[in-house]
Amino acid sequence: MIEVSLQVRPAVPQDQHQIANLMFFESHVHRHLDWHAPLEWLGSPYYWVVEDNGRVVAALACPQDPAGMAWVRLFAHSRQLSLDDAWNVLWSTAQKNIGQQGGATVALIAMQQWLSDLLIRNNFTHYQDILMLEWKDNPIPESLPVDGVKVRAMQTDDLPAVAELDTNAFMPLWQNPLTALKKALPQATVATVAEDARGLTGYQISTANPFGAHLARLAVRPEAQHRGLGSLMVTDLLQRLNRKGVARLTVNTQSDNLASLALYRKMGFILTGENFPVYAFSVPSSG
Repeated sequence: MIEVSLQVRPAVPQDQHQIANLMFFESHVHRHLDWHAPLEWLGSPYYWVVEDNGRVVAALACPQDPAGMAWVRLFAHSRQLSLDDAWNVLWSTAQKNIGQQGGATVALIAMQQWLSDLLIRNNFTHYQDILMLEWKDNPIPESLPVDGVKVRAMQTDDLPAVAELDTNAFMPLWQNPLTALKKALPQATVATVAEDARGLTGYQISTANPFGAHLARLAVRPEAQHRGLGSLMVTDLLQRLNRKGVARLTVNTQSDNLASLALYRKMGFILTGENFPVYAFSVPSSG
């Protein structure tokens, strides 16, 4: 049971050190894989801690970005609290606050079994799965040119148009708003756009890691799909990575995104067997 001495309050920047201790030294920790580190959200709405006599013993962050859509960016608790007690006190606070502000969909990618079990106990819906694919040491596939389209390096000035393209290409759960893209571009090892005379038709952002690179985002404007733009951009990416000496590229996509799965398989990617469930909970407006 939750002790009377425990208090839930908004997280503030001064909590950074104690939250970091939870993140790095406790066993029940969920961190959303994102362009923003969990501590970067400190000071924003929808970020709470549980405090016991001045000590932070649990934290939950689910800021909305874009509005109406909130990923759980961080959940962590100390061994002083049970998993269910820590989650229940923070999640009840989150639901109340989100409902008072008009409601939102709260989603989470569960990378540990304890987290899946917790979400199921709390009536989250298993929405879909994330599948991981890998391209490694294969011949770079040939891609036919697309009339009038060229691929070039992404520039900072492209970001507003990239954000608009992303909004059109994805449902709200998976959209990258401009704030996220501004964080993503400096972290990219290769970021490119495809454009024709009418403007941007596609983009990709890839990051480096100790094992190669990861294709974090590939998007094609809906009206420009089925022209070979996805193949063109992935081939261009593989060529750029090859010049950097990178021979391994991973990518993840939704289990029900059959078009993406077909594209990657056609280009020599294989499923790694790593699957991660996505859970969602719709918090209604409470007025």
